[in-house]
Amino acid sequence: MRTLRYNLTLIYWALIELKWYLTLPIAMFLALFRRRRQIVSVWPESGIAVAPKVVLFMHYDRSGRVRGQILDYVRQLRTGGRSVVFVTNAGRLVPEAMAALRELCAGIIIRRNQGYDFGAWCDAVEHLALPRAETEEVIFANDSVFGPLAPLDGALAALDYAKADIWGLTESWQFRYHLQSFFMAFGPKALRSPAFKMFWDGIKPVPWKNYIVRYYEIGITQQMVKAGLSCSAVWPYLDLVEKVDYESFDELITRMETEAGKVDPILRNRKLQALRLRDAIARRVALNPTADLWRQLLMSGFPFIKRELLRENPTAVEDVSDWIATVRQQLKADPEPIVRDLKLMLKDKAP
Repeated sequence: MRTLRYNLTLIYWALIELKWYLTLPIAMFLALFRRRRQIVSVWPESGIAVAPKVVLFMHYDRSGRVRGQILDYVRQLRTGGRSVVFVTNAGRLVPEAMAALRELCAGIIIRRNQGYDFGAWCDAVEHLALPRAETEEVIFANDSVFGPLAPLDGALAALDYAKADIWGLTESWQFRYHLQSFFMAFGPKALRSPAFKMFWDGIKPVPWKNYIVRYYEIGITQQMVKAGLSCSAVWPYLDLVEKVDYESFDELITRMETEAGKVDPILRNRKLQALRLRDAIARRVALNPTADLWRQLLMSGFPFIKRELLRENPTAVEDVSDWIATVRQQLKADPEPIVRDLKLMLKDKAP
């Protein structure tokens, strides 16, 4: 059985690689006909003034709206005198969103939806001429998460550039080691490294998400490490996998069997997920922290849940139905704002 599963895994990844090499030339060809710069308008028109610490926050919503949680996220990112520049790929913002953002942000860049997150960040880096002489920190963040479900001050305080040149909230070993790109913070040494400029100068408007992930999300960490820069995560991968424990579930499930002798399905799924994680750890298979290890992250005080996990659960995480109870128990947070957003996102499934 184990041999069959191993062979099926090899076939799956072989097909993924085949699709990659067949699609890559088409995507690269289409990129030749796209303009790299996609900015539609900038506020304020007189120019964006920023502090030494800058946050480039990438957003997309096809209706041009901004969720309440995003406004709270932006508000908390202003901690420590940071200037937030809001970069949207929506092509427009509704008046209410524009008014709310003007109260919070140093600047707003509206652009066309091309190039995904890295296209948006690249436009912002070039438009603002970052890093400037006085720039001490640039944070790249996006709206691919629900939250914050807890204050960000602790996470922001952990960005110690004496310990690492570049920080992420989480790190992944899938494909190649990288900081997950929903939040990356670059300190003075990284910003002034030739590798930083070289990376952003090389961004192309390739219309293929897999290309963006492999060459830009994974590629930016790999290029910085090769340039001699150090990277670290506020919630390190190895700390998270140490929290994966399935043995306690046996006793828990035994105690919570019904009178009919049936096991509680939610507890059963928790155990199945823990066993799947332990099996992967034993075989040194890289896990995705924000999907596979979502429970361990929340147990560690991580203030976010990936939107993709609750909306689609693409990797079929067994125990994600338990997210509401975990948010309440581990973070003492109210899941209702997330539930409100899911009402507009989910099809044929419950939160």
